[in-house]
Amino acid sequence: MKPFIPHTLPLESLNWEIFLHLIGKANAEVARFDGFLQTLQNPGVLLSPLSTKEAVLSSTIEGTQATLAEVLEFEANPRKKTDKYDDIQEIINYRKAMANATQKLTELPLTFRLIKEIHEILLSGARGHSKDPGNFRTGPVHIGKPGLGIDNATFVPPEPQSIADHCSILEKYIHFDEKDALVQLAIIHAQFEIIHPFWDGNGRTGRIIMPLFLFYKKILSSPTFYLSEYFESHRDDYYEALNGISKRSDWESWITFFLQAVIEQSQSNIQKAKSIVALYEQNKQQIVDIPSAKNSIKVLDFLFTYPMFDSRKFISETKIAKAICFRTLSFLSAKKILADNGKTRNKTYFFSELLKIIS
Repeated sequence: MKPFIPHTLPLESLNWEIFLHLIGKANAEVARFDGFLQTLQNPGVLLSPLSTKEAVLSSTIEGTQATLAEVLEFEANPRKKTDKYDDIQEIINYRKAMANATQKLTELPLTFRLIKEIHEILLSGARGHSKDPGNFRTGPVHIGKPGLGIDNATFVPPEPQSIADHCSILEKYIHFDEKDALVQLAIIHAQFEIIHPFWDGNGRTGRIIMPLFLFYKKILSSPTFYLSEYFESHRDDYYEALNGISKRSDWESWITFFLQAVIEQSQSNIQKAKSIVALYEQNKQQIVDIPSAKNSIKVLDFLFTYPMFDSRKFISETKIAKAICFRTLSFLSAKKILADNGKTRNKTYFFSELLKIIS
């Protein structure tokens, strides 16, 4: 099988009529989601659990085995040994890369310079750390079942010497004024995966670009729109639609799949976000009587950022006096807001209601 030569962007012969009926609905759902975001006083705190879930799901698509619970448990007690350290580190890196890129996009455009930086953070100290993080691959790769070789590959990305040119064209397209931004995003995502510019981590990098693009284009007020849940639950359809581009030049089926993903995931994201906000307001009323009531919002924000934790984490993050922290934890446990693992030493606390929403 020969290396694939990506289509030139912008696409010249795209049949917009095939997916035209989905464009309006997809844009309306994204706008509804962003409208909800803008009503939140502290979206960074309230949507922190969803960003962790996105990091887990995006890495799961790549074969990472760590679950959401295992990631949260590790963060609650990083000193505890785990045989999934590399997998968990991938997920932690995903959040670091997203936070770093979000900050950079307030000052800089979305370019491959930033995308390389995202890639470097994603692979730092994790699986793929030896595969030249932050730099384009310098050799051929192929995608298919392990051991079958390039002749039986399902897809062979472009030759390495052409990557810089293809990425330059893609970067220009990122800044192109396309007819519709969501269709443009579908094309950007697919083209990035087709180019496959890095030795490893292309999938995670490609998925992290999606909310960043919507944020950069000012379609979202914060880059908190995630599609990995839909891609993971429709994994076969996801890859089939992507493969249709290289096999049949079928961009229309891919864009149709992508817009449907945007519609359904927007609705799911709104529902989960509303449930989180409702839980926040409910607990806001319940914890007004905690020891040192002036710290109630600080404590509540901590619980939504770290739904699984130990006392050391609670003390270090809230910076509340140690004695008051332990009294607060006892109060929250008595109120059934927190559960724990039942241990006297190395006790781990769980914010069970929040975990139910995001699991």
